[in-house]
Amino acid sequence: MQVSSVNDVKIYNLSHGKSLPEWLSDRKKRALQKKDVDVQRRIELIQDFDMPTVCTSIKVSRDGQYILAAGTYKPRIRCYDTYQLSLKFERCLDSDVVAFDILSDDYSKLVFLRCDRYVEFHSQHGHYYKTRIPKFGRDFSYHYPSCDLYFVGASSEVYRLNLEQGRFLNSLQTDAVENNVCDINPVHQLFATGTAEVRVLGGASSLSRPARVEGLPSISALKFNGTLNMAVGTSTGQVLLYDLRSSCPLLVKDHYYGLPIKSLNFQNQLDLVLSADSKIIKIWNRDTGKLFSSIEPETDVNDVCVYPDSGMLFTANEGPKMNTFYMPALGPAPRWCSFLDNLTEELEESPESTVYDDYKFVTRKDLENLGLSHLVGSALLRAYMHGFFMDIRLYHKVKTMANPFAYEEYRKDKIRQKIEEKRTQRVQVKKLPMVNKELAIKLMEEGDEEEQSNRRKKGKAVTSILNDNRFKVMFENPDYQVDEQSEEFRLLNPIISKVSQKRRKKLRLLEKQAAAQQKEEQDEEEEEPEGRASSEESSDDDKSWVEEVREQRRLLRVEERSRKRQDRKQQDRETSLESQNQNQNQNQSQNQNQSQNQPRFFQIKAGEDFRSFGDVGRKQKLQKASLEDRLKLEEHSGALSMADSTVGSKQLTFTLKKSEQQRQQHKAEREHLEERKKLRRSAGHLQTRGRGRGQGRGRGRGWGRGRH
Repeated sequence: MQVSSVNDVKIYNLSHGKSLPEWLSDRKKRALQKKDVDVQRRIELIQDFDMPTVCTSIKVSRDGQYILAAGTYKPRIRCYDTYQLSLKFERCLDSDVVAFDILSDDYSKLVFLRCDRYVEFHSQHGHYYKTRIPKFGRDFSYHYPSCDLYFVGASSEVYRLNLEQGRFLNSLQTDAVENNVCDINPVHQLFATGTAEVRVLGGASSLSRPARVEGLPSISALKFNGTLNMAVGTSTGQVLLYDLRSSCPLLVKDHYYGLPIKSLNFQNQLDLVLSADSKIIKIWNRDTGKLFSSIEPETDVNDVCVYPDSGMLFTANEGPKMNTFYMPALGPAPRWCSFLDNLTEELEESPESTVYDDYKFVTRKDLENLGLSHLVGSALLRAYMHGFFMDIRLYHKVKTMANPFAYEEYRKDKIRQKIEEKRTQRVQVKKLPMVNKELAIKLMEEGDEEEQSNRRKKGKAVTSILNDNRFKVMFENPDYQVDEQSEEFRLLNPIISKVSQKRRKKLRLLEKQAAAQQKEEQDEEEEEPEGRASSEESSDDDKSWVEEVREQRRLLRVEERSRKRQDRKQQDRETSLESQNQNQNQNQSQNQNQSQNQPRFFQIKAGEDFRSFGDVGRKQKLQKASLEDRLKLEEHSGALSMADSTVGSKQLTFTLKKSEQQRQQHKAEREHLEERKKLRRSAGHLQTRGRGRGQGRGRGRGWGRGRH
């Protein structure tokens, strides 16, 4: 099991760890469990929870007892029983599964859409019946009240197969060239399809497109939530949240990977949306778009399934393993694995190292300084937030190569520290530190006074700060030097500047003694310690600290006035230069206008869109406005109309705006129909009998009634 934390949200990967081969004997497996630490920490929640090669899709039955997964190679379907935590059965198919669904509460009724246009039905005992659709399918949905299957694919038609009558019904015609996905709202049974172009929903202008755009983005995922909400995923990596009463998206969330969105799920208890592409699973708030957490599996993701009313989710990956993630922040563990709650509580009491302990976080600027900008996009860098994670060993190697003299400087500092340690063992005069000399003199005097008082009182001696190792760096590192010329020091510590003459004399005496000893040790030192100039001596020792504070404030005001005066002079110079440049530019423009007497005309091509910068501000205001205000604006524009019915309720009608290309296409179709009507010959005298396309064999008659 692997534990990671993103945004302070714990994520437990229950599938992490080594998988033991099936051909190993029980004796060898027990031996590996004793020796290998990774095998010991492994949690095998469900036995054989994997595929031979790749898993394409995964679903949970409505009763929560069975987990079904489709994969390859060979094409197969596997069913796992959560109550037994093991594999229940496995069935192989003739071709790969594009999509499948569970029609019953358990596994007794299954339907598979295969890549060879076949629709295959399975019952509890196995294969039951199969039929074929006219075009290659990409997705389908099941309408429970009417027992209809809706198939979408590489066609503008939506094929309907009624399972109660056992035959195809009249198909639905759409304006799109192709349909990728579809879904049915479980509340009011509204059917929606995702087309190859986003122009139908009017969301193409809301997407942040990259610099290179090869074509309009297509819809790759679609999911209803409740009565009026719907989420749409595009092939360019954006997720759009819609209210069915408006054609403008309420929120646009970008994954910033440019990969198609493959799965959309809702967590209504916490108002969260789970969107996944092949690289990452992002969990974010549906009202604000703020990131809640994210999961980055080791292999590409094909499908995500959330176990109902829990914090567990399953992923179908481009690899043999099907990952199982558990997030206590999303909800409790399922009833069949309730022991996970106790296990995670114990792990939180004894925290271990997270996933990123062996990685170094670097920004793009750090990569440029290290000369590693060419590694962006490779497996050596893992994108995260505003930077990247890279292996700490690689970071140290590259840093050593980028600054080869860093070790030499480190070596010199260590030699200097060793020399200073040896000097302390010699018999020498009292020596001042290199940094904060005046503070050291003050502490030495206070230490002498405390020592004398302790001798009189016969108490314990108090350790001085100079001899305390915790404050040793304050007298060695120049970064800790007290800046006596700063404004804060001059105002908050006015009494410090009133140093007595005795302390000054003592400082000069100690410096002379240190200089005499320093001549003998010049051959050992590599760098001489730099002293610091003393502050101005004050001869007025009798003044009180209040007067000195006033004097310091007066000096600060004088310095501020002089600084402002210099700034004004600099601004006057800049304004004079600007005025000169403006006069020159005006003269040049007048000369150009005189030379260009004849007017110039430009031709505006038909179909071009001219958008001003004001549209950006208007769109931002519309996004912040409420739904009621936006509906009022659309009503005034003419695309929306509201009327009262006879009962007293409101009737709302709206028309979709058509593009220029659609209007031209409808015009061409009308002209073509009028031309055909002129050339058409009547055939009313002919009478034929025959079966239509929807009157097939009735072997599946009444099969859909088993849902009741």
